[in-house]
Amino acid sequence: MPLTPAKRAWIAVGVLLCLAIAAGALYFHRLQKPLPGQVPGAPPSLMSFLPPDAPVVAYIDVATLRASKDSALVGLLLTPAPKTQADAEYKIFVDGTGFDYTRDLDRAAVAVWPAGLAPTPESVQQDRTLAIADGHFDQEKIKSYALHLHGHEEASGSEHFFVVPGAPPVAFEFLSPTRIRIASGPDPGQILHTAASGASDAAMQERISRVAGAPLFAVARTDNLPDSFYAPLHNTAQLLHLVKSVQGLTLAAKPAGDLLSVTLDAECSSMKDSFELAALVDGFRMVGSIALQDPKTRQQMTREQASFLRDVLKRTLVTHQDKWVRLTLDITPQMLGSQPSSTTDPPAPDNQ
Repeated sequence: MPLTPAKRAWIAVGVLLCLAIAAGALYFHRLQKPLPGQVPGAPPSLMSFLPPDAPVVAYIDVATLRASKDSALVGLLLTPAPKTQADAEYKIFVDGTGFDYTRDLDRAAVAVWPAGLAPTPESVQQDRTLAIADGHFDQEKIKSYALHLHGHEEASGSEHFFVVPGAPPVAFEFLSPTRIRIASGPDPGQILHTAASGASDAAMQERISRVAGAPLFAVARTDNLPDSFYAPLHNTAQLLHLVKSVQGLTLAAKPAGDLLSVTLDAECSSMKDSFELAALVDGFRMVGSIALQDPKTRQQMTREQASFLRDVLKRTLVTHQDKWVRLTLDITPQMLGSQPSSTTDPPAPDNQ
């Protein structure tokens, strides 16, 4: 029997409904798949010297970055410009120690115990930092410089190290002609010899593996922060809940031609929280872009600051998948004040 127009309409509606359900199911399935790591890889061997309980770790392979000859941006980052007082002080340091990180540092791994992120007030009264670095060191010149700053030599068993007073004080020792260990904090000598053994945090190791293939990365666990950290958010219940839902952060940066590709992942406690956090962050980005169009807002910052912030807001892409929210930003040399190159800057991602 020939179909009536009404039956044809119902069949068409049914087909469209099935297609919509199938598309929705595929989309939901994709969202539930774990988000791949930014730059996955095995942790660098230098990371094994860090204590496993550090809530924040970072790594930089300067030798790899230095070898990026085609990256004007990396060259800009590794070329200090002695114009400010801080640069003048750094020049004094270089003259005194013979060490210039742009030339002599190869790689470094850092562990940080921020005082403001300690789960209990008595855990950490001040920031503590421990770093292991490979590079080219003039040991005698560095030791003489430490003594010039009223430093002194101490011993812990058969190990000898130097302590330099300051705010905070610093301790260091040479593990080999090309490796140094440095600590800062209230008792730098004790921090210097913090054991690198012990049970490692499986979640922290998993986060490190998501970014360990990048020449520059940082990882932080945020699931055990003190209530004081959230105090400024107590009047905004939704924002407080979303910030508390973030279990960890992973940052990775790597050269991509003339760009520095940077990604930041926030791992939330649920897919619902990641969806809401992504929407909130993207909302902040759009509000910030609108605020920058106000001349009164721009008057509160320099021209360079306003330009940099405008580019960051325009180029940052916010996405979410499963329990992760990802922010992606390609930094150009022009964003850091370099002269425009002969090539055209890549278009900013479409955030609309």
